[in-house]
Amino acid sequence: MNFDELDKKMRVYEQSLDQVILPETYMVARLDGRGFTRLTKEICKFEAPFDARFRDLMVKTVEALMDCGFRIAYGFTESDEISLLFVPGDETFGRKVRKYNSTLAGEASAAFSLALGKVATFDCRIVPLPNVEKVRDYFLWRQEDAHRNSLNSYCYWTLRKEGKSVQEATAMLEGQSVSFKNELLFSRGINFDKLPSWQKRGIGIWREQYEKEGFNPLKNEKEVAVRNRLKVEYELPLGAAYGDLIEGFLHMDDLKM
Repeated sequence: MNFDELDKKMRVYEQSLDQVILPETYMVARLDGRGFTRLTKEICKFEAPFDARFRDLMVKTVEALMDCGFRIAYGFTESDEISLLFVPGDETFGRKVRKYNSTLAGEASAAFSLALGKVATFDCRIVPLPNVEKVRDYFLWRQEDAHRNSLNSYCYWTLRKEGKSVQEATAMLEGQSVSFKNELLFSRGINFDKLPSWQKRGIGIWREQYEKEGFNPLKNEKEVAVRNRLKVEYELPLGAAYGDLIEGFLHMDDLKM
């Protein structure tokens, strides 16, 4: 059997589970750190519940993902999680799910590991969304998840730092209301509403246009050129305003990626 015959025969098996995201379907990639509890608390000993050093590592990772060859309109990160919104109509890799998942997980793992100086890995899943409303809902959902996780983490680590065991802290918070948790913190001098926005709502990253002054040697004069750069926003809006921000990114086809 020659190579061409063997190649044709075997590629059927290689491609048998290929899934392609349908045209006119919006796409979000969701990445999560693998084993990050041990990495952040035992190996690197980052401050709990939030550490600016870890935050900056996650931001660097999102920036790397937004410049790795995909047409990504918006990146969001909270805790060890990243969500990426693709420009509508992105055709990278023919919209093959396995290519998105493997490439993005690899890029994120490499970027984070290089920045940290230790091995770290991410997994990735592609989330197909049928319409603009669901895209808005997805990011509102992830922002609300950031808020819930932030409140729970502050309560948990406050109790742990008071000497409570893992079991005791967990039992004290299980089934408790948001008002109970806010009061628990307030009674210890922590006003949850006054904490940094990025800890409660996550961080958004997108491309913005700006003017840069330069010199044109042919005309022997100064010129102002329009350039693109990544903007990191640590104070995202809430509710409908955040949904409107997300929807705006779905009209970025003309912005150079």
